[in-house]
Amino acid sequence: MRITTRGQLAVSAMTDLAMRQHKGPVALSTISARQGTSLSHLEQLFSALKKAGLVDSTRGPGGGYALARKPEQVSVADIVVAVENQRVAEEAATRGPAQMVSMTGSLWTAFNAQVLAYLQSVTLRDLVAEQLARGVRVESPV
Repeated sequence: MRITTRGQLAVSAMTDLAMRQHKGPVALSTISARQGTSLSHLEQLFSALKKAGLVDSTRGPGGGYALARKPEQVSVADIVVAVENQRVAEEAATRGPAQMVSMTGSLWTAFNAQVLAYLQSVTLRDLVAEQLARGVRVESPV
């Protein structure tokens, strides 16, 4: 299983969103400023996240994005699978040692399954709690 910078940024942006959505929809421009990434990159990520049913969008003044599910119902695996151009869950579940070309195929299959299981066990709620415990302030200026 490969998690690219795209997947890492999506997890970070979704954590940011989860921390601030109680105030209403969150504009991508504010997430972009806090995360130090380009707005166009976030727009691409959030398009994929919306397609996966993880976020909802609101247009117009005061518009932005909000989680489509409660933070405890969104796993890191959900986010990564939504934005990466690969079928992480399917690979881990269907690729067995007999299908592998390499002699260590079963090792990598087991590794991928463990990584996926871990990412499925961590939710946005967990990540928000970790950030708050570290002293990250929700009301921080942009």
